[in-house]
Amino acid sequence: MARKILFAFSIVFSAILGVSAQERDLGTETVTVVKSYTPTISDAFKIRSVPVMSDSIILTKKKIQYSIFSVPVASTFVPAKGKAATVQKSAPEKLYNSSLSFGLGNFNNALLDFYTSRDFDRGNQRVDVGLNHFSSRGDLDFTPLDTDFYNTALNLSYSNKGRDGSWGLFGGGSHRLYNWYGIPEGVFDEATIAGIDEQQQYYSAELGARFEQSESVLGSGEFKVKRFWDEVSSAENRAYLTTNLEFPLSQDSFSLGILVDYVGGEFANADVNNTANTAGINYSLFQAGISPSILIEQDQLSLRLGAQLVYGMDVENSDSNFYIYPQVSATYELLEDLVIIYGSVKGELRQNSYADFSEENPFVSPTLTVQPTDRQYDARIGFKGQLLPNLSYDVRGSYSAENRKPLFKLNPQNDFRDDDKGYTYGNSFELFYDDVKTLSVFGELNLDISRNFSLGVNASVRDYDTETDNPAWNLPNVEGSLFMDVQIDERWYAGASLFYVGEREDLFSVAAPNTPPSDFTSTILTLDSYFDANVHLGYRFSDQLSVYARASNLANNDYQRWANFRVQSFQVLAGLTYKFDF
Repeated sequence: MARKILFAFSIVFSAILGVSAQERDLGTETVTVVKSYTPTISDAFKIRSVPVMSDSIILTKKKIQYSIFSVPVASTFVPAKGKAATVQKSAPEKLYNSSLSFGLGNFNNALLDFYTSRDFDRGNQRVDVGLNHFSSRGDLDFTPLDTDFYNTALNLSYSNKGRDGSWGLFGGGSHRLYNWYGIPEGVFDEATIAGIDEQQQYYSAELGARFEQSESVLGSGEFKVKRFWDEVSSAENRAYLTTNLEFPLSQDSFSLGILVDYVGGEFANADVNNTANTAGINYSLFQAGISPSILIEQDQLSLRLGAQLVYGMDVENSDSNFYIYPQVSATYELLEDLVIIYGSVKGELRQNSYADFSEENPFVSPTLTVQPTDRQYDARIGFKGQLLPNLSYDVRGSYSAENRKPLFKLNPQNDFRDDDKGYTYGNSFELFYDDVKTLSVFGELNLDISRNFSLGVNASVRDYDTETDNPAWNLPNVEGSLFMDVQIDERWYAGASLFYVGEREDLFSVAAPNTPPSDFTSTILTLDSYFDANVHLGYRFSDQLSVYARASNLANNDYQRWANFRVQSFQVLAGLTYKFDF
């Protein structure tokens, strides 16, 4: 076999060499094509898909005739009715239209809250009544003067809901009692202290109406008149009207706000900086303005462009001015529910009043100079959203510029005055107006794990720049707070709150005859920062009856909220709440 393979290989190799030799011997030739090449496909034998059968025996199908014989059969089957699966539902909470809560604690503290609501005409009409009272009759060791206070308020309202909107009436009154007990330590003898009448009482009464329309150009509005007076023959009247007109456009909406605001009053006594109580103080301030704006909404963007035009008049001094403020705000949803960017630039002519000042600081003297605040702008930018389904956040920065910003500052010690009430001993506050620019950063976190637990914490840091180069009197640079509420089980519930306020500065001075206030002998006071921790615990015996206990100022720190005005130390108050239908 090997020899045969070798012999065949030799023949093939010799043939290849011979062909090569012939190619080298051939010369160049020319080939002329006289007809184009047109290939064709020849027919090929194909197998038929259905072969033809050739059989001598052909079977034919026989036609069959048949019919159906129907016999009725009785059936005893009865289908069972379907039954939906039941879901375990908790019993709806019984709602009562009235509640009463009261409590007692150390320092002879007393609390009373009463509320009732009655529906008429299938809930289309409702009357609400609320009464709140909190008082203390306890003495504090660090001052020889009375430190009692009362705070009582009565609120009434009537509302009527219709097919196209709602309207209502409201009114109420209040009575508050405080004492100017913050005299400097070691300055006055016992005879002088015994002759001080440190009590001050505030009274107020108001009446108003409001309305809201769902499909009307006149969208909403409110009108209110208020009378405020005190025990030292001071009185103030205020009336304001606000309304909002809505003009729907094809895609956007246009609105026009209208504001009319008047406040006027009088103080029977002169400024404490004056050594002689010769004449009182009168003030009468009026302002009217309009606020046109347009709202643009597109996809994730919401933009409101507007302005506020205000005419302000000081009627008492025959002085007036015209102001224009920006009213611009925008929100943009960068990531759905995760990151929402927002910002605004707004301004206003803020109407100040004696009533509002006494709410913020009840130890002001009845000798104030009331002026409006020109808030030129307040620019803010921030972002908020949901870090987790139950964790939300809010972070923003702001910069504002305010002219005639009211700051609370200690009145000078004025030994030359013999006013009926004892607020001239460096134990009351005046208003110091300054032009202030404020840079602020704010952050907040809120955690809601379930309906049984919620936690919130926030903090703000501010920096003030004043026109007079004085400190921003009694304004802290740092503030923070923490809130927590826990539903322990069906019966027990608890909560806590913590407040932190940073250092503040005030000025103690002594008045002198024929001397401007800026030249009074004075000393800057630095008020220490403080924590105020509070907790509460409650137990429900039933849907109607529960008991509670509150503990305040757990650190037992008699810090100064205002200069020379120390607060009560550790406080405990316990009481009960009863709900019922009235």
